[in-house]
Amino acid sequence: MYDFVPMPRKGKSGRNAESLLHLRDAALELGISFPTIKQWIYKKKIRSIQTAGGHHRIPQSEVDKLLFKTRGHSEKEREHVIRRVSGRNQLVGRIDSVRISGLMAEVKISIGGQQITSIITATSAREMQLKAGQTAAALIKATEVMILRT
Repeated sequence: MYDFVPMPRKGKSGRNAESLLHLRDAALELGISFPTIKQWIYKKKIRSIQTAGGHHRIPQSEVDKLLFKTRGHSEKEREHVIRRVSGRNQLVGRIDSVRISGLMAEVKISIGGQQITSIITATSAREMQLKAGQTAAALIKATEVMILRT
Protein backbone atom coordinates (compact mmCIF):
# COMPACT_ATOMS: atom_id res chain seq x y z
CA MET A 1 0.00 0.00 0.00
CA TYR A 2 1.33 3.41 -0.98
CA ASP A 3 1.47 6.36 1.40
CA PHE A 4 0.48 9.18 -0.96
CA VAL A 5 -2.52 10.78 -2.58
CA PRO A 6 -2.24 10.92 -6.38
CA MET A 7 -2.84 14.30 -7.98
CA PRO A 8 -5.96 14.29 -10.20
CA ARG A 9 -5.55 14.86 -13.91
CA LYS A 10 -7.89 15.89 -16.65
CA GLY A 11 -9.17 12.72 -18.16
CA LYS A 12 -10.66 11.85 -21.53
CA SER A 13 -13.96 11.03 -19.85
CA GLY A 14 -15.07 14.64 -20.26
CA ARG A 15 -14.95 15.34 -16.53
CA ASN A 16 -12.28 17.67 -15.28
CA ALA A 17 -10.95 16.64 -11.90
CA GLU A 18 -9.73 19.64 -9.97
CA SER A 19 -5.96 19.95 -10.15
CA LEU A 20 -3.93 20.35 -7.00
CA LEU A 21 -0.87 22.59 -6.91
CA HIS A 22 2.31 22.32 -4.91
CA LEU A 23 2.70 25.28 -2.54
CA ARG A 24 5.55 26.86 -4.49
CA ASP A 25 3.53 26.73 -7.74
CA ALA A 26 0.47 28.25 -6.07
CA ALA A 27 2.59 30.99 -4.47
CA LEU A 28 4.18 31.78 -7.83
CA GLU A 29 0.79 32.11 -9.53
CA LEU A 30 -0.47 34.38 -6.76
CA GLY A 31 2.70 36.49 -6.75
CA ILE A 32 3.42 35.82 -3.08
CA SER A 33 6.25 34.15 -1.19
CA PHE A 34 6.37 30.55 0.00
CA PRO A 35 6.28 31.58 3.70
CA THR A 36 3.22 33.75 3.00
CA ILE A 37 1.24 30.89 1.48
CA LYS A 38 2.16 28.69 4.47
CA GLN A 39 0.83 31.41 6.81
CA TRP A 40 -2.35 31.68 4.73
CA ILE A 41 -2.89 27.93 5.17
CA TYR A 42 -2.37 28.11 8.95
CA LYS A 43 -4.68 31.15 9.22
CA LYS A 44 -7.25 29.41 6.97
CA LYS A 45 -7.12 32.23 4.42
CA ILE A 46 -6.63 29.60 1.71
CA ARG A 47 -7.95 26.04 1.73
CA SER A 48 -5.45 23.24 1.32
CA ILE A 49 -5.67 19.48 1.09
CA GLN A 50 -3.19 17.45 3.09
CA THR A 51 -1.67 14.34 1.57
CA ALA A 52 -1.21 11.15 3.55
CA GLY A 53 2.45 12.18 3.94
CA GLY A 54 1.43 15.49 5.55
CA HIS A 55 2.18 17.74 2.57
CA HIS A 56 -0.22 20.52 1.63
CA ARG A 57 -1.68 20.90 -1.87
CA ILE A 58 -3.74 23.87 -3.01
CA PRO A 59 -6.78 23.31 -5.27
CA GLN A 60 -6.61 25.40 -8.46
CA SER A 61 -10.02 26.88 -7.60
CA GLU A 62 -8.58 28.37 -4.38
CA VAL A 63 -5.81 30.09 -6.33
CA ASP A 64 -8.35 31.37 -8.86
CA LYS A 65 -10.47 32.91 -6.07
CA LEU A 66 -7.50 34.91 -4.82
CA LEU A 67 -6.07 36.08 -8.16
CA PHE A 68 -7.69 39.50 -8.02
CA LYS A 69 -6.85 40.10 -4.35
CA THR A 70 -3.13 39.46 -4.86
CA ARG A 71 -2.75 42.09 -7.55
CA GLY A 72 -2.21 44.79 -4.92
CA HIS A 73 -1.71 45.14 -1.16
CA SER A 74 -4.80 47.30 -0.60
CA GLU A 75 -8.21 47.73 -2.22
CA LYS A 76 -7.09 51.08 -3.65
CA GLU A 77 -3.92 49.56 -5.11
CA ARG A 78 -5.87 46.65 -6.62
CA GLU A 79 -8.29 49.08 -8.26
CA HIS A 80 -5.37 50.99 -9.74
CA VAL A 81 -3.76 47.82 -11.14
CA ILE A 82 -6.91 46.30 -12.62
CA ARG A 83 -8.61 49.47 -13.81
CA ARG A 84 -6.23 51.07 -16.23
CA VAL A 85 -9.12 51.42 -18.65
CA SER A 86 -12.48 53.07 -18.17
CA GLY A 87 -14.54 49.86 -18.30
CA ARG A 88 -15.60 48.41 -14.97
CA ASN A 89 -16.86 45.01 -16.09
CA GLN A 90 -13.56 43.19 -15.66
CA LEU A 91 -13.40 39.55 -14.65
CA VAL A 92 -10.05 38.02 -13.65
CA GLY A 93 -9.46 34.40 -14.59
CA ARG A 94 -7.06 31.91 -16.11
CA ILE A 95 -6.44 31.36 -19.82
CA ASP A 96 -7.56 27.87 -20.80
CA SER A 97 -6.49 27.97 -24.43
CA VAL A 98 -5.24 30.25 -27.20
CA ARG A 99 -5.85 29.14 -30.77
CA ILE A 100 -4.37 31.29 -33.51
CA SER A 101 -5.61 30.79 -37.04
CA GLY A 102 -4.78 33.25 -39.80
CA LEU A 103 -5.58 36.81 -38.75
CA MET A 104 -7.67 35.87 -35.70
CA ALA A 105 -7.13 34.21 -32.32
CA GLU A 106 -9.63 32.49 -30.06
CA VAL A 107 -8.87 32.96 -26.36
CA LYS A 108 -10.80 30.96 -23.76
CA ILE A 109 -10.66 32.19 -20.15
CA SER A 110 -11.97 30.24 -17.16
CA ILE A 111 -13.56 32.48 -14.53
CA GLY A 112 -15.14 30.96 -11.45
CA GLY A 113 -16.00 27.67 -13.12
CA GLN A 114 -17.43 29.40 -16.21
CA GLN A 115 -15.72 29.96 -19.55
CA ILE A 116 -15.60 33.13 -21.62
CA THR A 117 -14.43 33.04 -25.22
CA SER A 118 -13.00 36.09 -26.94
CA ILE A 119 -12.02 36.55 -30.56
CA ILE A 120 -9.11 38.98 -30.98
CA THR A 121 -6.53 39.61 -33.68
CA ALA A 122 -3.69 37.15 -33.95
CA THR A 123 -1.27 40.09 -33.75
CA SER A 124 -2.72 41.13 -30.37
CA ALA A 125 -2.49 37.59 -29.01
CA ARG A 126 1.16 37.37 -30.11
CA GLU A 127 2.06 40.83 -28.76
CA MET A 128 0.55 39.99 -25.36
CA GLN A 129 2.26 36.57 -25.49
CA LEU A 130 -0.96 34.88 -24.34
CA LYS A 131 -0.51 31.28 -23.21
CA ALA A 132 -2.67 28.71 -21.44
CA GLY A 133 -2.31 28.87 -17.66
CA GLN A 134 -1.62 32.62 -17.48
CA THR A 135 -3.92 34.94 -15.58
CA ALA A 136 -5.84 37.52 -17.57
CA ALA A 137 -8.80 39.83 -17.19
CA ALA A 138 -11.77 39.76 -19.54
CA LEU A 139 -13.15 43.26 -20.10
CA ILE A 140 -16.83 43.04 -21.03
CA LYS A 141 -18.40 45.90 -22.94
CA ALA A 142 -22.07 45.47 -23.67
CA THR A 143 -25.13 47.68 -23.92
CA GLU A 144 -27.46 44.93 -22.70
CA VAL A 145 -27.22 42.10 -20.23
CA MET A 146 -29.83 39.36 -20.37
CA ILE A 147 -30.81 37.17 -17.43
CA LEU A 148 -31.91 33.57 -17.84
CA ARG A 149 -33.53 31.91 -14.86
CA THR A 150 -32.34 28.32 -14.50
